[in-house]
Amino acid sequence: MKFGGTSMAGIERIRSVAARVKREAAAGNQVAVVVSAMAGETDRLVGFCREASPLYDPREYDVVVSAGEQITSGLLAIALQAINVPARSLLGWQLPIRTDTAFAKARIDTIDTDALEESFAAGAVAVIPGFQGVAPGQRITTLGRGGSDTSAVAVAAAIRADRCDIYTDVDGVYTTDPRIVPRARKLAKVTYEEMLELASVGAKVLQTRSVGLAMKEKVRVQVLSSFTGRADGDGAPMADTLPGTMIVGEEEIDDVERQLITGIAHDKNEAKITLTRVPDQPGTVASIFEPLAAANINVDMIIQNIAHQSASNGASSTSATDVTFTVPAADLARSIEALNQARETIGFGELIHDTRVAKISVVGVGMRSHAGVASTMFTTLGARGINIQAISTSEIKVSVLIHEDETELAVRVLHTAYGLDAEAA
Repeated sequence: MKFGGTSMAGIERIRSVAARVKREAAAGNQVAVVVSAMAGETDRLVGFCREASPLYDPREYDVVVSAGEQITSGLLAIALQAINVPARSLLGWQLPIRTDTAFAKARIDTIDTDALEESFAAGAVAVIPGFQGVAPGQRITTLGRGGSDTSAVAVAAAIRADRCDIYTDVDGVYTTDPRIVPRARKLAKVTYEEMLELASVGAKVLQTRSVGLAMKEKVRVQVLSSFTGRADGDGAPMADTLPGTMIVGEEEIDDVERQLITGIAHDKNEAKITLTRVPDQPGTVASIFEPLAAANINVDMIIQNIAHQSASNGASSTSATDVTFTVPAADLARSIEALNQARETIGFGELIHDTRVAKISVVGVGMRSHAGVASTMFTTLGARGINIQAISTSEIKVSVLIHEDETELAVRVLHTAYGLDAEAA
């Protein structure tokens, strides 16, 4: 069982979570619980780091931001003990959850399950803070924003759990954000691939890496709400009877249940960088992205414009091009620094950045066997005067970059264009 920040936002909600955990344990299930920090707490801690220094040491950043989950894991263990459920917290370094040394976005290597098995054998509930682990040298690490989902799936895989229930503030995965499109529909089942694409392009329900790990380890994941039933958790149906959304392998979804497009996601946490007058010669593109890779910065959309001849000297001539790409908005300052340090090697003219952009994506396994998905997207956006700044595709996804002010309009018109609107009540 994994509970997100809104589920843990205050003592009353933590008591409600404890009541849900007690019901599962009383039903004879062995339960491991992974918790997030209280809603807003991680943002507060991140803010402190940025105030202290815009270019903070990621190792010390991890020490600070991992504190939120340590607090909620201890509080939930106390709340469980108060209702006569044996429980103890097990921090990332106590299990341990071993990670690599990519601080602030570490990847899990192994999880030692001995302490968990001891808890189960003693009839106790193990409460594990999400988002954190320990690197070689006993340094605390965090797994990147939303990393508690990854922690939960990793623990489920390590103990070969029957299911990983992710409790959040929504009751499942929808065709798009219901706050933008009230007629969005809840999906009963979504394939790992579709959820992976939706998570990677802005759907906030699950973190990308958690879905990738679930697919790799074949962990059945259920997304459901922690806000059903009474506030004290009593009267809420058992998790395996709730109509949440199951994230499963493609073989579990019948062809008749599949549709062309499964969902539409949006992401405003993108920043666009353009390097002008880059020499158009072999090795230049590598010189741009090598320093970004060294700084652990993920690059998404990439566009290289047509080269223009910029100088001529008899028989020889040189040409230059502009290269545009996107990075996470949180990594913009670090990206600019890395590129400026490599400016002489790259040889670009000017660095232009823009944070007022948004990525809109349509996702669906049905794209593999249906033509015209991209055409419908471009035609629909063009008809509403929405300009496309960049495009990227995969086998089951088409993404475009637009101005952030047009995000909601784009999502609504595309949701209708692909026939995803629910029937009027």
